Amino acid sequence: MQGPPEKAAHVGVWEKVAYGLGDTATNLVWRTLMVFLPIFYTDVFGLTAASVGTLLLVCRYWDGITDFIMGLIADRTNTRWGKFRPWILWSTIPFGIMTVLTFTAVDVDGPWKLVYAYVTYSGLILAFTANNVPYSALTGVLSPDPAERTSISSYRFFFAFLGGLLTQGLNIPLVAYFGQGDDVAGYTWTMTLFAAVSVVLLFITFASTRERVKPVRSDQVSLRADIRLLFRNRPWLILFGIGLLFVTMTSLKQGVTMYYFKYFVGDVGLAAGFMVSGLLAAMVGAGITSRLTLRFGRAMVMRASFALALLTSALLYFVGASDVVMLFVLSGLTEFATGPIVALFFAMLGDAADFAEWKFGSRMTGLVYSAGTLSMKFGTGIAGALTGWLLTAFGYVANVGQTAEALDGIRILISILPAGAAAVALIVFAFYPLNDALLHAISRDLDLKREARS
Repeated sequence: MQGPPEKAAHVGVWEKVAYGLGDTATNLVWRTLMVFLPIFYTDVFGLTAASVGTLLLVCRYWDGITDFIMGLIADRTNTRWGKFRPWILWSTIPFGIMTVLTFTAVDVDGPWKLVYAYVTYSGLILAFTANNVPYSALTGVLSPDPAERTSISSYRFFFAFLGGLLTQGLNIPLVAYFGQGDDVAGYTWTMTLFAAVSVVLLFITFASTRERVKPVRSDQVSLRADIRLLFRNRPWLILFGIGLLFVTMTSLKQGVTMYYFKYFVGDVGLAAGFMVSGLLAAMVGAGITSRLTLRFGRAMVMRASFALALLTSALLYFVGASDVVMLFVLSGLTEFATGPIVALFFAMLGDAADFAEWKFGSRMTGLVYSAGTLSMKFGTGIAGALTGWLLTAFGYVANVGQTAEALDGIRILISILPAGAAAVALIVFAFYPLNDALLHAISRDLDLKREARS
């Protein structure tokens, strides 16, 4: 039986930083997968765009299923380190190894290239799932206070964007430095470096965080009951849709960025500055999320952020290849909007876990967060598939000058389609039921129940 729950809701600055460093670690890889993996597969490894699109869709949907399973496993894990922290420890080394293998372009013939890509990429996302689902669930158990969780989430995504900043700013020059004209070797050694840094940072996260929130119920609920209750959790259902649409929006843009600069702008060297400036803007957005929500409330900040992303993404379609300043400005505003969206999304998943505990008597934090990350993996799969399939449909051919139709397809992928995803997200979020007053009432009720059990 669990001991008395801790009443302290406050989490120290170092613990928040250490927690955030875990997402710096995973984003060194995650952002590389979103931005560089498609062009690595097509222009370096030699796969067709259509086969890459199918690969990304299949593997991401497999990833989503394993997320769901991992959430169920994590909720039923009990160790002296807690439910979620031990999985960070156990999965870190496999995560590093599979990162390197995924970006190792082996010299094999024909269909074996595609087989190798499926095996290594599937292995990487399995290791990522075992690490990232429990890591994400930690947000919901580091503190019982919704406002404190928003602060934790802001720290997390500030450092997550820092990881993206490092990989997107350094990837191109590091590949050139390590490869000396050989992109195959360049990618392998670059990702070996990133993997080593990720392993160190994840060990820091494990060693420096604590799980404070214990479920009100001490008995185990059946798997079938947990899943049934999850689909009766309206806040989670809305957040599932938001996560799916948000990641589709961002992954479409990130997945086509290298193509956009290589073929439309005509200067691939500008891509690094483009991505770095966008991530700096996203870090600012994530960093001020707590202040914005204290002044305007969570719902208003979420709606305004999606509206800004919609407008600036749509306007990007009309920017010419030579208008670099406007290109950077619009992209920076879009990325600024993503900071509050992703920080609030993961904080709100903690609220959905509170709602489940309050409404149904079953907290199932791991399942709630795994299902939330599942929506994000599905979004990545949808975006990856659309990128590969639409590039093929518009007539894209690797490493040659593109037709006007192919260039227009690249522009649509980076602007119009992300704007459409943001528009649908605004409609979906209008049905989100948890306002700040209800959240505080839920928090008070749960505190009383935990005190009664102590």
